[in-house]
Amino acid sequence: MTEQEKFMKEAICQAKKAEALDEVPIGCVIVYEGKIIARGYNRRNTDKNTLSHAELNAIRKASRKLGDWRLEGCTMYVTLEPCQMCSGALVQSRIDEVVIGCMNAKAGCAGSVMNLLQVDGFNHQVKITQGVLEEECSSMLSEFFRKLREKKKQEKAALKAAQENSEREPE
Repeated sequence: MTEQEKFMKEAICQAKKAEALDEVPIGCVIVYEGKIIARGYNRRNTDKNTLSHAELNAIRKASRKLGDWRLEGCTMYVTLEPCQMCSGALVQSRIDEVVIGCMNAKAGCAGSVMNLLQVDGFNHQVKITQGVLEEECSSMLSEFFRKLREKKKQEKAALKAAQENSEREPE
């Protein structure tokens, strides 16, 4: 197992914490000098906060750990390509590199929809490495959304059955 795979496995562990809370399973870790200094996972629904993405939660912790908002010398390992908000935060925090498990064709801003991490006009660009444990990261998300669709389908069927039963009952 490569060092990148080892750290991505840790990010996947974080994603599983999100999934245990019925959150979209996205997780990340931030590494400095070969050691994990911060971990984060998606908590938007739990915290009822748009900003509670895995990446932002980890950036906040890493900044506290290093005592600086600048995370130079750090690498983030994240299971899903960052959105526009998180990509902006990565640039602003001066993180050196982001290692991505799988890409996000609908909202990714590290190359899928656009690439905010490497805009020439910005004062900082973030190195991007894609596809580390891609299949594992991708299948975790696909399975989560498959189960979610199935759950919604079952709830809809149960509601319909309850409505039909109430219509048949005499008043």
